[in-house]
Amino acid sequence: MKRYTILKINEIKTYRTGDNSIIIDRYLSLEFKKMIEIILERQPEITAEQIRDLIDEKKRKIGAGYLTDQGALFLVAADLGISFDNDQDNQTNISDLYIGAQDVNLLARAICIYPIRKYMRRDTNEEIQNRTLTIYDKSSSIKLRLWDNHVNFPDNEGLKPGDLIKISHGYVKSGIDNKPVINLGARGSIELSDEQTDIPLIDERTKNISDLKEPIENIAVVGYVSSNPRISRYTNFRNEPGKSLQIMLTNKEENISFRTIIWNINEEQIPEIFTKGSKIKLVGVKIKEGNPQYSSAQLEIHGDEATKIETIDYEERLDEGKVTILKIISNSTAEDSSEENFLAIDKDRNFVSVVIDQKLIDEELQTNNIIEGIPNRIFGNIYYFTNEDSFIRVIDEKDDASFPDNLELESKIKEIEISENPYLIEAIVLKSPNTSEVTLKSGENVIVTDTLIGDDTGEIRITGWREQSKMISKLVVGNRIKVIGAIATMGRENKLELTLKGFSEIRKIS
Repeated sequence: MKRYTILKINEIKTYRTGDNSIIIDRYLSLEFKKMIEIILERQPEITAEQIRDLIDEKKRKIGAGYLTDQGALFLVAADLGISFDNDQDNQTNISDLYIGAQDVNLLARAICIYPIRKYMRRDTNEEIQNRTLTIYDKSSSIKLRLWDNHVNFPDNEGLKPGDLIKISHGYVKSGIDNKPVINLGARGSIELSDEQTDIPLIDERTKNISDLKEPIENIAVVGYVSSNPRISRYTNFRNEPGKSLQIMLTNKEENISFRTIIWNINEEQIPEIFTKGSKIKLVGVKIKEGNPQYSSAQLEIHGDEATKIETIDYEERLDEGKVTILKIISNSTAEDSSEENFLAIDKDRNFVSVVIDQKLIDEELQTNNIIEGIPNRIFGNIYYFTNEDSFIRVIDEKDDASFPDNLELESKIKEIEISENPYLIEAIVLKSPNTSEVTLKSGENVIVTDTLIGDDTGEIRITGWREQSKMISKLVVGNRIKVIGAIATMGRENKLELTLKGFSEIRKIS
């Protein structure tokens, strides 16, 4: 097969084949180049320059404005008796696929399995379903879109990342990002395969954090969670709400770290024990250039709803998290909810948020109660006692000297800095609370209230959103208060402020 060398001179590309050369407009696409290769291979007596002349001649005969160079090339190929329809009969390399290819047959492994997507045709109101897989072979990776009855193939066959599949009679179209996408409709077929192949397994596409040097797509990454994971809400470009999982992922030595975001996360897919220190494997992520708005790192790790999160040494960590003894240090302020949220602390002075389904406990929890329980889920520093797989009970209604006293946990305002740990502050209200309505990017209108508090070391703004705004709105200037469980954040005007959370409490001191 004859090859092309591409030279860029003032955005003009020159394709050379043997002693022949042809200059082609800079906007020509990858599939156009592939089509030229096919013609030169099947008609070796024709030169690249002659193909250019045939394209120009065809456009002159048809008339200006009716054909692109690529459209004219289809007609030239037909005149030469060359069809591109069956070019992929024996295709095995994803890297050779081009937009417009027909009858695509190949072996590949799945790495990402997306949920079924449903939508309505505007003209007929007919419900349409499709499903996307990301697949790879030894040369490259590509999206595979399943239509018709094929959308149920992953579920019916129990398809997992790394499984080998055989695709027959697909066709390639352009995706939203203008990249090739294999489509599989009624004429096509897909099946699990046990053929011998040199397509690498997922483990061979897995990289450790220390090995990440440049952008790359559709790989697996192993690392350690070095920050408490958190879920954030966002609105996508279609104005649809979603949630993202955000963590810092580091190597074992903790000298290399990557900001990591899993977009459109399904919280049910997060492992039951997912905490700081967890060793995890992310299957189906890409390494991309970092966003200077959030960090100075050159690279970041990004995934989406098809990214699989695996916890390594999971059973060991599950055993670690089974039985826990905690001291309650704040009362819940939950309203119209079956779940209550408390702030608690363990004997090692670690703060945790405790979410409890009221049906699981017979008595009302009070400050300083000592509780014992088996959580059904641990996410970062949040312990969930929310279903029948969990157990919780009060083992001591009074304070326990083995836990730190609340006074030991209090801080002065001058000591506050941005931290994952909540603060306990004793202060005086210095300004009347200010309440306003804020419209979020999602379009939701929420109530926010703030005021200024101070102690003998300084002053700081404290803010409450939604339900937490009510705690601040009840305050008046001169109130002495204890703030229990506020988080330090960077607020308006780039100044440090305290923000109330679901487990926070404000007590007035008489």
